Amino acid sequence: MAELEGLEFGKSDFVLLDEVNMEQFMENLKLRFEKGRIYTFIGEVVVSVNPYKQMDIYGKEAIEAYRGRELYENPPHLYAVADAAYKAMKRRAKDTCIVISGESGAGKTEASKYIMQYIAAITNPSQREEVESVKNILLKSNCVLEAFGNAKTNRNDNSSRFGKYMDINFNFNGDPTGGHINNYLLEKSRVVQQQGGERNFHSFYQVLRGGSEEMLRSLHLQNDPVSYVYTREGATSNNDRSSHKAVLSALKVIGFTEEEINSIYRILGAILILGNLQFETDTESVQVVGLEVLGHIAELTATEPDAVGKSLLYRTVATGGGEVIEKGHTEKEACFGRDAFAKALYERLFGWIVGRINAIIEVKDYNPVLHGKNTVIGVLDIYGFEIFDNNSFEQFCINYCNEKLQQLFIELILRQEQEEYQREGITWQHIEYFNNQIIVDLVEQPHKGIISVLDEACLTGGQVTDTVCLQSMDTKLGQHPHYSSRKLNPSDKTMEFHRDFRIRHYAGDVTYSIEGFLDKNKDPLFQDFKRLMYNSSNPVLKEMWPDGQLGITEVTKRPLTAATLFKNSIVALVDKLGCKEPYYVRCIKPNEMKSPVLFDDARCEHQVAYLGLLENVRVRRAGFAYRQPYARFLQRYKMTCEYTWPNHLMETDREAVEAIVTHHGFQDDVAYGHTKLFVRTPRSLFTLEQERAALIPILVLFLQKVWRGALARSRCQRLRAMYAIMGCYKRYKVKAHFWEVERRFASVRNMADYGKSVEWPTPPAALAQFHSITQQLHRRWRARQIVKNIPPSDMAEVRAKVAALGALRGERKEWGCSRPWERDYLANARDCPQSSSNFIRASKELKNKDLYNQVLFSGFCRKMNRFNKSTDRGLLITDKHVYKLDPKKQFKVLKRLPLDIITGLSVTAGSDQMVALHTSSQDDVLLCIQRGELCPNQDRVGELLGTLSFGNTVALRQQRGTTVSDHDC
Repeated sequence: MAELEGLEFGKSDFVLLDEVNMEQFMENLKLRFEKGRIYTFIGEVVVSVNPYKQMDIYGKEAIEAYRGRELYENPPHLYAVADAAYKAMKRRAKDTCIVISGESGAGKTEASKYIMQYIAAITNPSQREEVESVKNILLKSNCVLEAFGNAKTNRNDNSSRFGKYMDINFNFNGDPTGGHINNYLLEKSRVVQQQGGERNFHSFYQVLRGGSEEMLRSLHLQNDPVSYVYTREGATSNNDRSSHKAVLSALKVIGFTEEEINSIYRILGAILILGNLQFETDTESVQVVGLEVLGHIAELTATEPDAVGKSLLYRTVATGGGEVIEKGHTEKEACFGRDAFAKALYERLFGWIVGRINAIIEVKDYNPVLHGKNTVIGVLDIYGFEIFDNNSFEQFCINYCNEKLQQLFIELILRQEQEEYQREGITWQHIEYFNNQIIVDLVEQPHKGIISVLDEACLTGGQVTDTVCLQSMDTKLGQHPHYSSRKLNPSDKTMEFHRDFRIRHYAGDVTYSIEGFLDKNKDPLFQDFKRLMYNSSNPVLKEMWPDGQLGITEVTKRPLTAATLFKNSIVALVDKLGCKEPYYVRCIKPNEMKSPVLFDDARCEHQVAYLGLLENVRVRRAGFAYRQPYARFLQRYKMTCEYTWPNHLMETDREAVEAIVTHHGFQDDVAYGHTKLFVRTPRSLFTLEQERAALIPILVLFLQKVWRGALARSRCQRLRAMYAIMGCYKRYKVKAHFWEVERRFASVRNMADYGKSVEWPTPPAALAQFHSITQQLHRRWRARQIVKNIPPSDMAEVRAKVAALGALRGERKEWGCSRPWERDYLANARDCPQSSSNFIRASKELKNKDLYNQVLFSGFCRKMNRFNKSTDRGLLITDKHVYKLDPKKQFKVLKRLPLDIITGLSVTAGSDQMVALHTSSQDDVLLCIQRGELCPNQDRVGELLGTLSFGNTVALRQQRGTTVSDHDC
């Protein structure tokens, strides 16, 4: 890594120091801090020095520079360790965690925010909305938790007064799908009392300085923190207003409803007003000063003023006989109850906010079978080691937590690593280090530890005071090398008799004041307050106090003490971290003045010592950066060597791994254990990763080719099967159609209509044309059957009607189809009684003269000329001529037209009988057929048309020497 930064910036990895000693370590750390290089590696551990100023090293360009890169490819950065944890999680489907540790004010909270921002920036390349929503909620939750869980201390302007561990869940694709937040030991005593120069939680100042006038008026608050006892000591900050707006926005983004947000701030208002509540002793009883304050509290908590006053002034207790009595408080007890109620309100509010965020961001409807393996990255941002002027129960718990985390660091980084080398038979120079297990046992050992002594004192009946508890600790722990008190060491005047005890922590000696330990451990809160809040009409408050539903006389199991609950949660946290692959960020505070230029050598050297960074460097220099079981190493890198791809033929996996290492020339950079391969430098591993990354596309293409071939063959087989099934089905449908037609038309020969009324079955698509031809054949057969039964004498009329039907094609509604056609109406005595004899005589003369064979049509008509004049005439059509006769002159021939010059005939579509005869000489004849006396409404146009069409056809065939058959019909 020295190649990435110039020598003027020092060594970017402490492993590269010429000699591993405190002087060189501190010299390199100071040089890098002064040059603006706040991050330095120890292998995969990042050492971070708080710069106390904004630095331009966290933008999009920096994110892209570290995205997907190996640790040693870029200068040290938080992004490098975040990316390493993400890659390990994604590549090996292994849960990882990033443990951020250090003193209060060393920059742990800021480091956790940058890590969260980086993970959010590099995930979800497809920009899926649900993933973006999860990322936004995870990021916004930091803002909310800081507002309600952080405060200004003398060491840190934004100190976490609670522990936070966040699990971020990822799907198989590496995108965040949800998360879960665990909070540890909120310092609720800060709500009612702060040390000089410190502030209460940020949320109180934000609502007082940033809330709108309307909001403050609804909460009965004033725009001045000095007006309230709980916030009087802390000075306001310039960013309280902007922070309040950011918190409101974050709450809405996360998914809090307007009602829930209002409830949160109503509870904050109730706590502030509670702090101003005062009591006075009136003769024998204690009274609340100012009933208006009680009304405001009752309004904000959605309870009754009388119930609030009663809970503050009285305590309801049940006697052994089941009798319920009310015991009045003294003024001191009332103040104690008020403060305990305020602390409990805030603690429950904070726990409810965390639970509400968890309910929104937790992974929902997760099914490993459908969604693949769900992996986790944990980010731990927990309070740092604290040494104040007055150290109480909270500092004791916080420092115990840091002891447990240091023990985890020793367990994973130092002890387990050295034990693994010994177990695997790797040549190793043992590194001495301080194991703080002895201090952890001092605090948590059953029946002997400090927590056990505290719990025993809390459970003992009678008036057990803090002093009595200290005496018990002196008796049981007096021989412990890391415990002392003024009684055990009378000459040490830095401690007070009957008040102080001292623990030699891994980070230094801390003197604790025993005063308040028992009360804080018992965490007493009168049941009356729990019932009061449970009976609130505000559903949010009611949800926060489920234990308030218990009746006064109900006997409940004694709750665990605060120290035991905290110990159990920290043990569970350490177990959770221990089953993940850890990455560490070790934060160092350069000075107590919050100066961006001052580097306090003694202060920093003390932190380097108790953090065990020198031992970490020694272990890393003597050790190996990477180790992996042979089978897993072979599974990942076997494609980089021709002797192991796709499967090796060697006797053991170790021999196959040796072949890979030799093939790449890394044999001088590795060691072979009994079950694992150890790689000394990350560069060798990176070379393997590069070659593997280059081969992956080739392998993917090969797999795609094979898979596509398999898919194509499968698709081809399916198509063949489909076509075979389709062929068989089509044949079946064709046969089924034939069978159905045969069934339906089996007896049509014996039916009166020869099957005209039989409904044809719907044919398959392949038989559509065949079906049409079959129907046509049936119609022809049916016509032939009908024609066979017609007498020969009627055939001429039938043929004429068929000719007329074909000519008209449905254009004329009435054309005489249903009546018999007489044809020769002029010779019919019934139709023309007065002139029939004259016509018969005239027609005989014409037959002898023109030698025609038969009369096709005759009848009266009116002849129309172009001058719109009409005249009665007789029309005679024979097989040779068309005659126009004058009935008034004995049917004298007025005009004779050869039949073969008639080229066409036009009729109207109406009921009139207008006819136009077209000739080839364009001497058309326009006439109107007259109805005779045979039938006054008789339509004779169709008869004329049919007779003329058929007669003309017959005449033509006679001229050609052919005959007319039934087929012509």
